[in-house]
Amino acid sequence: MYRKNRPAEFPIMTDGLIMSLIPLAAGGVISIWSWKAALIMLIPTVFILFFFRNPERTTNADSGDILSPADGKVLSVSGEDNEFTGPGSINISIFLSIFNVHINRSPVEGRVFYHNYKEGAMIPAFKSHASELNERNTIGIETNDGTRFIVRQITGFIARRIVWWVDIGSVLNKGEKFGFIKFGSCTQIILPAGSNITVSPGQKVKAGKTVIGVIK
Repeated sequence: MYRKNRPAEFPIMTDGLIMSLIPLAAGGVISIWSWKAALIMLIPTVFILFFFRNPERTTNADSGDILSPADGKVLSVSGEDNEFTGPGSINISIFLSIFNVHINRSPVEGRVFYHNYKEGAMIPAFKSHASELNERNTIGIETNDGTRFIVRQITGFIARRIVWWVDIGSVLNKGEKFGFIKFGSCTQIILPAGSNITVSPGQKVKAGKTVIGVIK
């Protein structure tokens, strides 16, 4: 359980390729005794490459639209009093299974005004108290008109690393990639009070594509 901070976007697929060499090498050794058993090692190899996929996406959204920061399923939509977004803020939690793309994208266009990384436990990400106890990375984004949003990257039971390549002062376009969580996780976005929420618990969303709210 450790962090990685990159000065520029990290080539996620390259990292996946490196990790996939482990079961592939093991399969090569096993093939000396049994080629059938060696073929089994192709399963984790293919899965790792699948998990680390980094698809390009085109973002089409109106100026007031707030996009999902992650692929996955909406766990909850709840209230939260946040020091940056104010009282009565809205917290949307998104659960990412191991089959989802784990790239995080900026929900709005703006400048990173806050950043905080905190080590923690490895509770399953779908648990309600995981956001308070698990390892997490919090990024605050402020739009040109001064509206503030918070995005939290939260590890899960399997996740071991949170990756990000932005820090205070970084400027993000709407839908731009800013981080990655390796193996099962949760991403939260905190919206200011008065936001018109357009998603509900159980709904599937896509990072940089699904409009989860609108600022009036």
